[in-house]
Amino acid sequence: MGEVLIGTASWTDPTLLRSGWYPPEVTTAEQRLRYYARQFPLVEVDATYYAPPAEQTVRMWAARTPAGFTFNIKAFSLLTGHPTRPGALYRDLRDLVPAERRNLYLKDVDAGVVDQVWERFLAALGPLAEAGKLGAVLFQFPQWFPISAANKRYILECQERCRPLRICVEFRNHTWMDERNRDETLGFLTSHGLPYVCVDMPQGHPSSIPPVLAVTADLAVVRFHGHSEKWTSRDIHERFGYRYSEDELREWAPKLRRLADDATRTQVLMNNCCADHAQRNARQLADLMAALDDASPAPARPSDVERGRLSVRAWPES
Repeated sequence: MGEVLIGTASWTDPTLLRSGWYPPEVTTAEQRLRYYARQFPLVEVDATYYAPPAEQTVRMWAARTPAGFTFNIKAFSLLTGHPTRPGALYRDLRDLVPAERRNLYLKDVDAGVVDQVWERFLAALGPLAEAGKLGAVLFQFPQWFPISAANKRYILECQERCRPLRICVEFRNHTWMDERNRDETLGFLTSHGLPYVCVDMPQGHPSSIPPVLAVTADLAVVRFHGHSEKWTSRDIHERFGYRYSEDELREWAPKLRRLADDATRTQVLMNNCCADHAQRNARQLADLMAALDDASPAPARPSDVERGRLSVRAWPES
């Protein structure tokens, strides 16, 4: 059954807390997560990119959300080739890396230390996996990660290290999805059962990936980054400070529905995390897709009969 889950890439952003989206009586971390999980069935945890989570924290996420809720986890920066502050490492590993470096990359860190980071990062996700609430670990690779045999091997290494947890892959280097390489990239992902993360994002930058919708596994993932004119800003809220209009979302709804026809589950995440833009847009998109499904169901095809009718999940407004 082609199920669609819609959510956002954060529930704790400081600008969201100040926006008034949470009711006045929702004041604690526990209350915020419980409230968020009544609105949406899916969330992406971006904080894990900046620092590995503690297992006890992950255990609380699992306990504070209802059955059927799904977490996607963004992989720790060191594991995706991004610059990483030494202070973000586990405390007992910090003395084992070059102290003079402001930022570390994989090449700067001893293989044994890297192995420890992998092992502990994945072990901390155990409570979500045990509760059936872990969707995928998002590996967003940087703009200096072009298509190459070596980088394909590293993606497969990430997949193998994470088993039995599943990963999904987002690119920020245009060579992967240039017209001359697009078929090769999608074929590579498909042959290894790796979900491609489709994106909507500003174009014309070195990190820009075109908005290609493609299914390369039973899971499809779409992330909406917005179209901020300040995409290159160091201020994260300027980069993602974009609110989609209803007309923009209305254009996306049938595209997402068609994408979902080819996947068992489709995850749609609004990553325009500034104020309550992501939450408002996620609700709008869920309503538009539900209305589209009710108003004009697609003609049945054999594949539709096998998968069942498209189901869009966003919890009822409370």
